[in-house]
Amino acid sequence: MPTRRRLIVIIAATALIAAVIAIGVTALLVNIMQRKQEAQNPFYKVVELTEDTTDPQIWGKNFPMQYDGYKRTVDQERTRFGGSEAHPRTPTRADPRSVVAQSRLDEDPRLKTMWAGYAFAKDFREDRGHAFMLDDQTYTQRQIVKKQPGTCLNCHASMVAAYRKAGDGDIVKGFEKINHMDFVDARKLVDHPVACLDCHDPKTMELRVTRPAFMEGMKALKASQGVPDYDVNKMATRQEMRSFVCGQCHVEYYFKGDAKRLVYPWHKGLKVDNILAYYDEEGFTDFKHAKTGAKVLKAQHPEFELWNQGLHARSGVACADCHMPFKREGALKISDHHVQSPLLNVNRACQTCHSWSEAELKARVETIQERNFALRNTAMDALVDLIADIEAAQKAGAKDDRLQAARDAQKRAQFYLDFVEAENSNGFHAPQEAARILGESINFSRLGQKSLRGLPLAQPSPK
Repeated sequence: MPTRRRLIVIIAATALIAAVIAIGVTALLVNIMQRKQEAQNPFYKVVELTEDTTDPQIWGKNFPMQYDGYKRTVDQERTRFGGSEAHPRTPTRADPRSVVAQSRLDEDPRLKTMWAGYAFAKDFREDRGHAFMLDDQTYTQRQIVKKQPGTCLNCHASMVAAYRKAGDGDIVKGFEKINHMDFVDARKLVDHPVACLDCHDPKTMELRVTRPAFMEGMKALKASQGVPDYDVNKMATRQEMRSFVCGQCHVEYYFKGDAKRLVYPWHKGLKVDNILAYYDEEGFTDFKHAKTGAKVLKAQHPEFELWNQGLHARSGVACADCHMPFKREGALKISDHHVQSPLLNVNRACQTCHSWSEAELKARVETIQERNFALRNTAMDALVDLIADIEAAQKAGAKDDRLQAARDAQKRAQFYLDFVEAENSNGFHAPQEAARILGESINFSRLGQKSLRGLPLAQPSPK
């Protein structure tokens, strides 16, 4: 009997194990089928999306995982040389914000000297996430110093529906109309910062360029390269579009004429030298410097231009590859819409391509940025010295030709320096190009000082 009982126990145990295995295999197969089904159906259509759906929360009903990332752009976390810390403030009727970013002018008062006579000398703060871009532009003190045009909304608001409505269905006409409006009046036409509709077709979800200024800028750039009638939405590859949708806003630009038409100055190329040559040809300057009388330029945020000069761009790496890297959510691979510095997401942003530790990769980036920041400081000191020398020369009654040559050198030194200062990678997007630009800025300051002394000037080497 003991032997028979043992046999019965073994048979029962075997049957139980087999049943457990069968259940496990069945569950695994069911899970695999569910994941395959998820992969075949990347989203469920809960609501109808149209060209008028500006609210990202509504898009989030169809794309909850992407929307979860988008909502996180409220995060304020610094890297060593970028990002912003939250600074509390007391809300007022004029400015209801309870939190702002730290002032760059307080961090580096030399910026006030560089921008003397311009609105940026009044208020300039660290950049915050996309969630804040509309409010921070609406309530900046620059709006008080000088009335801003509606053109500013191009990079700070979800503009597609507003352009269509203002232009009776024609985006370009709406773009032209809103450019010419006062910012306060144009601000009433929009409700959200840059959102889903600005980069995605609501029917197909394909990436698209929606800003006329970028369309026109790329057409001019391609024409300079021998490609006529370039249409970015028809001719760009998908990988190119993963940078172009970012380049709609992260660019250098100017407001042309009384119409305040937004123009991306790429007619001669994307390098700082090409852009300055275009401005010289157009006779455009942003403001008259309050201390020297020089007609100077204010660079904006030329991330797209500098990135184009770097190794990542030449290797086919798009903006989204680093700032919105792919991630797994169940069976789905989606782009992380929590747009942020790659240094806050090294594992997915960098280690996909670079087989080094997070500490090593972060150290490499910070080494580049430390060197760039040191060179930037040298260029800033050189420019401030030149401005002081021009002031002193004016008081001493220096000859007009010497003063004019020095002012022209200031314009060039200042624009080259500001091109890197305003670009938010602190040199990382194209380290060698950023170093070259800062070196040229230092040299222009030196040439300006030489002109004040009546010394012969050697012409800068051709680029």
